[in-house]
Amino acid sequence: MTAPGDPPSALRRQLFLAPLLSAGVAVHAASPASASAGCDWPLWRSFVQWLLQPDGRVLDASTPQKHSSSESQSYAMFFALVANDRPRFDSIWRWTVDNLMGGRIDGRLPAWFWGLAPDGAWRVIDDNSASDADLWIVYALHEAARLWRAPEYARQARTLLAEVERREVADLPGLGPMLLPGERGFVHADKPPATGRSWHLNPSYLPVQQLRCLATISPQGPWAAMVDTTVALLRQATAPAGFVPDWTAWAVDGSGRGAVVPHPTKGDTGSYDAIRTYLWAGMLPRGEPVAAKLLPLLRGLPAQTAETGVPVEKVVVSTGQVSGTGSFGFSAALLPYFQTTGQSAALAAQRRRVEDGLRQAFAPETAATRQPPYYDVMLSLFGLGWLEGRYRFARNGALEPAWKTTPCRASSSTR
Repeated sequence: MTAPGDPPSALRRQLFLAPLLSAGVAVHAASPASASAGCDWPLWRSFVQWLLQPDGRVLDASTPQKHSSSESQSYAMFFALVANDRPRFDSIWRWTVDNLMGGRIDGRLPAWFWGLAPDGAWRVIDDNSASDADLWIVYALHEAARLWRAPEYARQARTLLAEVERREVADLPGLGPMLLPGERGFVHADKPPATGRSWHLNPSYLPVQQLRCLATISPQGPWAAMVDTTVALLRQATAPAGFVPDWTAWAVDGSGRGAVVPHPTKGDTGSYDAIRTYLWAGMLPRGEPVAAKLLPLLRGLPAQTAETGVPVEKVVVSTGQVSGTGSFGFSAALLPYFQTTGQSAALAAQRRRVEDGLRQAFAPETAATRQPPYYDVMLSLFGLGWLEGRYRFARNGALEPAWKTTPCRASSSTR
């Protein structure tokens, strides 16, 4: 059994590397219409072998804390559902409840950061919540209940969503209902004599297809209206050139007028958070009413990538000043956008970059000494998984995994 923060042992590496290499990361080149897309998923198996511990904890060994987050747990639950891997879905959710929610669901939100604390204990390090993870957990539970016919998941989803609505949603003057990034620390009032207020926001926390699904779970909740406020927020936040900031703020002055302003400490830089906003938009289903408004608002990074061949790592939204080169996960996040907007040359170039990046990350000489990069692999699971047709979203936000229409054997829990 592995220690809480240890990567796999040398023996475990040998045992797991053989099936990974025999399947080949290059399998990702299967066409989006592949009839077998819903069955074996080599990249999910690679993720399980190298980033998921046997107890259901997603390990990110890149930090001193060898941490796990509510984000990583929520994404892993989603991908276990896409892979029809219920044993691992259950273990991931069980670890999350036991370690991030104090062993109970009622009246709790998951803590966002867990790992090796300064006192040498493995525990929650920051107990504030992260609302994007909370919503992905709700979404995964609700869709698992429907797809696997497991009503207990639905009860848990409704319980957690009620806490999100109570603690992580605010009605912003001049904008409307909006998701706060967490329970604490995102609402600010000016000191006297100033009379304004501001709310710090993260645009990447707001996938429209997820909001559509939440509106079916909680019809009286804020989610249907939040689709429109999300578009309104992005219309201002992405001006003038169509780049998305990682963080932004909605500020209201003493007269009640509100507008998007740069985040007071993070500015208007777009990078590792913002890349997900392009990803969510690219995966919007056919017939989504706001797609025609949303996709053009996000034109900046895709246009830059198509022109230069690689996405930049950082951009100052207000000036368009760019720096650095985005990792292969950035390319993976842009795949759905290029597919949806019919940019075949850019799509092919970024897909090759993703496949090369994954091949290098899982190469024996690399993986033996350094864990494959968590965030790049996660973005690749999202982007490549969608491109390969392993899942889609319906107009109401429901998940449409390929295994639901393709005869497949459910994944086992053997490792």
